Amino acid sequence: MSEAAVIHQPPVETSRAGSILIIDDEAAIRESLETLLEFEGYSVESAETGEQGLAKIGQRPFDLVLLDYALPDRNGLEVLADIRERDPQLAVIVITAYGTVDNAVRVIQAGATNFIQKPWDNEKLLADVRGVVARRHAEEENEQLKRALRQRYKFENLIGKSEPMLRVFDLVAQVASSRSTVLIQGESGTGKELIAKALHTSSPRKNRPFVPVNTGSMPSDLLESTLFGHVKGAFTSAVASKKGLFEVADGGTIFLDEIGTMGLDTQSKILRVLQDKKFMHLGGVHELQVDVRVVAATNIDLRSQVREGRFREDLFYRLNVITIDLPPLRGRPGDIPLLVNHFLTKFSLENGKPVLQVTPEALRLIMDYDWPGNVRELENVIERAVVLSNGPLIGADLLADNIAGRGSQGKAFEHRPDASLFEIMEDCERRVIEDMLEECGGSQTDTAERLRVPLSTLNQKIKRLSIEIHKKSRDAGA
Repeated sequence: MSEAAVIHQPPVETSRAGSILIIDDEAAIRESLETLLEFEGYSVESAETGEQGLAKIGQRPFDLVLLDYALPDRNGLEVLADIRERDPQLAVIVITAYGTVDNAVRVIQAGATNFIQKPWDNEKLLADVRGVVARRHAEEENEQLKRALRQRYKFENLIGKSEPMLRVFDLVAQVASSRSTVLIQGESGTGKELIAKALHTSSPRKNRPFVPVNTGSMPSDLLESTLFGHVKGAFTSAVASKKGLFEVADGGTIFLDEIGTMGLDTQSKILRVLQDKKFMHLGGVHELQVDVRVVAATNIDLRSQVREGRFREDLFYRLNVITIDLPPLRGRPGDIPLLVNHFLTKFSLENGKPVLQVTPEALRLIMDYDWPGNVRELENVIERAVVLSNGPLIGADLLADNIAGRGSQGKAFEHRPDASLFEIMEDCERRVIEDMLEECGGSQTDTAERLRVPLSTLNQKIKRLSIEIHKKSRDAGA
């Protein structure tokens, strides 16, 4: 790991646990909270009026404000509005003796993170404070990381601070400017296309096309026509000549995703392009020459495919000039909070909502889950939670059943005591496929791989079971 790859934070004259401002007009309340929080290691300052509190916020940064609802100089909601205007990301917990439902709704709608009634339970208050401060630190770390990555690598939408991901970023930065073919290996949903884009946008080809092709989603004849183009009359439906994607990508980069599923005949034509930079249209007689950098990706073991005769050995060695291995999400758990905050910001803005936060309990469940669908699955889960949320916090109730540990076995049959064995099996099959399609963002190819069935078999089951597919375009962080 190069020294430049390490993210250094500027020194801050506060406790590492976090900095908290208390705004309350009762001296006894302030002293009680100061004692409680300082014992936990927090740096604490106090103010007895709204104006004093706002002045302190202008003088130094805080991670959290504990704000009294009823202040002598100003209404707590007015102070909250001013805090939100000065620092929209600063977390505020409102504390009040007037713990009505209307007041709770009012402060949450005004942008407070939480609402606590006097007298409070110390353990619950500390749990809320820990969760809020941890989220604040994660958000700041995320922003620092993004700035550092942009400065060092000029990468967009790549999120990660773990050692495995920093090694990936270093390798991408090293090889981006070369002309060499790159093979990206990793499980489905780890962000292989994002790495391919980073290679392209950091290369001298960045102003030329980046052309992604999912080679596993189409039959061989259609794939060859898509890649190499065809002349009029090359086959029955070829009513006009058409350029292939290698021509479209001339001067730029072509990204061949799921290359391990490509047929042997197509592999031989790809090999020729890599060797000679030449190819012919389907049905054509003239050779065309292109200057294209090939970046390929796979989630299967190409070496075993070579041993089994399913992948050409010469093509494998042509592709395997430089290999980038992407770690699964379970192999970099320290990146999960950063990714959660990234997706919360993204989908909150897309849905016209204030930037939402996850509760400590929800974050714990997210951290404990093993994420077989990797970053793509996490992105889908956060998007769903944001869309379904009715407040500023995402709790465990908005997480999918398998993540929250609720389970779904048997639920499909609770109201069907007269169902036959065939009907029960069919319902179970439908539920499994629907759940996996949702986790895979609607990708039938990824779903087939995760369920370990041929794509054609999955397609037949989808039709037979009348399953609706909702495709999602992904531009999530790696």
